[in-house]
Amino acid sequence: MTDRIPVAQLRRFITTCLEKLGLPPQDAATVGHLMAEAEAQGSDGHGVIRLIPYSKRIRAGGMNLTPNIKVVKEKAAMALLDGDNGMGHLVMQRAAQIAIEKARNCGVAWVGARLSNHAGPASLYARMALEHDMIGMYYAVGNANHLPPWGGLDMLLSTNPIAVAVPAGEEPPVVLDMATTVAAYGKVKAKAQRGEQMPVGWMIDRKGEPLTDPKRSEEGFLMPIGGYKGYGLAMVVGLLAGTLNGAAMGSETIDFNKDIVSVTNTGQAICVIDPDAFGEVAEFKARVDKLIRELRASERMPGVDRIWMPGEQSHAKRLANERDGIALPDALLANLHTFADDLGVPRLSTQSSRA
Repeated sequence: MTDRIPVAQLRRFITTCLEKLGLPPQDAATVGHLMAEAEAQGSDGHGVIRLIPYSKRIRAGGMNLTPNIKVVKEKAAMALLDGDNGMGHLVMQRAAQIAIEKARNCGVAWVGARLSNHAGPASLYARMALEHDMIGMYYAVGNANHLPPWGGLDMLLSTNPIAVAVPAGEEPPVVLDMATTVAAYGKVKAKAQRGEQMPVGWMIDRKGEPLTDPKRSEEGFLMPIGGYKGYGLAMVVGLLAGTLNGAAMGSETIDFNKDIVSVTNTGQAICVIDPDAFGEVAEFKARVDKLIRELRASERMPGVDRIWMPGEQSHAKRLANERDGIALPDALLANLHTFADDLGVPRLSTQSSRA
């Protein structure tokens, strides 16, 4: 038996805390829903672990709690949003809504955002298109630089994530959510919170030696996926999500882990494609199902029990966590209890459930 927290309770807790911190009730509910959803799908580096860091920035006045999120440039199949330094979850939900509506009319749409903030896992926003039988693609500039250019030592690039969500028919949707580094920095934070070591290959120190202690992460930097190819990918994503939108990139990027006052001017972008523009949606989804089943049924290497599709394990985690509740690390739960006491809101309470 494991102590777990119902997803609905976690959602209410986050929402209540954000209201106490000054967010309007509807905005607090939106962010609470998205943060709890991140936790439920297993994105623990971007879930409730972020609540206390967000609160520090809010309390320091580094974030606008009543932003005027508005379109500042627009054409038929694109828009540029100014987030007015609001919470990134609010900005990117609005961006996704606009992109979905434009894709319905144009077949494809691209919406960029500037003056946003950290918005949680990339897949949250790519997946919003799935409810409309559309394909979603999300790009962002990370909120702290942990990656140097290939062969360099100056950290001028971030984890710059990508997410792609493709609807299927009877199968779970295909959802790729990845940093352009071997691991997202949020995973490093989660390892430190649990007192765990990082695998070799996540980070190296400034001498090029493996760094496995997450509490020493400031002494090194993250490794890009695929060597120099990952560096190039991180740069291109940053150009599309940051530079194109007039958002921060390179040396302009604010490390929100250290600076809780300065405007981050975070850049993000979402692209939505409507399969209906290319043919019958049902036929497309059936073809996706067929490909998934071919890949899953393909010959496996010795010792491999199952071939997984991108996002399939997160889908299973979401179903299990919604059924059984979410298990939070003891250290994180203790910090959240202290935080709740400080705000004067009820603590999270656990319930026993089969793991």
